[in-house]
Amino acid sequence: MLALARAGVIEIYISPAIIDEIAAVLARKCGWSASRIREATRAINDFTVLIHPTERVSLVREDEADNRILECAVTAAAETIATGDRHLLKLQRFRAIRITTPSELLDPEAGR
Repeated sequence: MLALARAGVIEIYISPAIIDEIAAVLARKCGWSASRIREATRAINDFTVLIHPTERVSLVREDEADNRILECAVTAAAETIATGDRHLLKLQRFRAIRITTPSELLDPEAGR
């Protein structure tokens, strides 16, 4: 997916809240330094489209941060959310937005 975004084949939307969550996870779970995290977020910004969500969503109660993904997708008018997150995948759809795994998005036969 990242290679496709870097090549301009697909667009990946991101919001400041998602960037903050990525940074927090890299620090907490991976033990990355602040400078390494800054480098990673700069790299992410190079191949994503930064948007500022205009609507608040509170659908996923098990993991509040997952709602930031939904907010971003709504504001971006996204067709699909590609994720490995089980809370989001459980939804299958949010409004008109399909929620699937990256492998199923790239190979629709993979999910069958």
